[in-house]
Amino acid sequence: MRWVKAAFWTLVIAIVLLTIVVIVTGAGKASAATNISSTTPNYYAWDSSDGWWNFNGSQTVTVYGTRVTGYATSTSNGVLSLDCATTPNGNMCGVSNYGICNGLSYTHNTDGSCSGGSDGASGVLTGYAWNDLIGWVSFCGGEGTPQCPGSVKYGVTIDANGNFNGYAWNDLVGWLSFNCANDSSCGTSNYLVTTSWRATSTVGYLTSYIIDAGAPATLQSIVWQGSCGLAGTNVGFQIAASESTSGPWNYIGPSGTNADWYGAPCFQSQTGGVSASCPAPGTPICINPTYYTNFRYFRYEVMLQSNLLQNSSPQIENVILNFSK
Repeated sequence: MRWVKAAFWTLVIAIVLLTIVVIVTGAGKASAATNISSTTPNYYAWDSSDGWWNFNGSQTVTVYGTRVTGYATSTSNGVLSLDCATTPNGNMCGVSNYGICNGLSYTHNTDGSCSGGSDGASGVLTGYAWNDLIGWVSFCGGEGTPQCPGSVKYGVTIDANGNFNGYAWNDLVGWLSFNCANDSSCGTSNYLVTTSWRATSTVGYLTSYIIDAGAPATLQSIVWQGSCGLAGTNVGFQIAASESTSGPWNYIGPSGTNADWYGAPCFQSQTGGVSASCPAPGTPICINPTYYTNFRYFRYEVMLQSNLLQNSSPQIENVILNFSK
């Protein structure tokens, strides 16, 4: 690799346990307050046999990063229980284990929780709800799994705006629609279910102090030390260079703009690239020298992104800048 043949010197910037603070709001717990919209008609689902299902009326339906709790209500059919642990009659999981999970690979456990792979908080709902009159209501099909059975694909998802989309299925009443856009009935019959929950990561940023290379130099690579945390996290860097301690400081990534972040290891790109996942700690991340040649002063901004469940984030202990002169 050509970059290792240059005469290098290294600056190690010590960071006191940099990590983003992630707060998991009520993960795995029932809440007395729903996060379903109270704005009419943004809490209604519809089936052509029994009519409206109200997901706000009981004030119990709550979407979390791993599951959905509480129960919806119908004037004709009573209660649609979304989770055996949070029924109107209390925890019934010891009698019948069922519930709606948030993540295609997730399964419902007998303690009322949901667990699975790295796709938690994806907004893809799976599993079964229960009603005493019509029985089981399936929120996902076509994957051949217990939570998403059979070969016919259907399902309920939550998009980036918190809107439910798609259909659930019941053998007696048929399709339960969560959004009028499913059948182009909006305008004639407006309805959808909306939640304040979002399938999103928490992102934190840190800007370094001014780093003095001592003389005009070329920045070649950056190495960070620490840990990525659980799957789904990410770390990225933008670099600014100046001939003066007063700047200007223009933080840019591989494209030469602030639209992206350095993260690709040198064995993937020796002129810098982005990474869709957390780059391995201790692995050099090459920087495009075109933007960082013959400068004495440097600064970086680091981006730390949590996983979608917001229960894990990267942790940075040291940042190492490699220069050539």
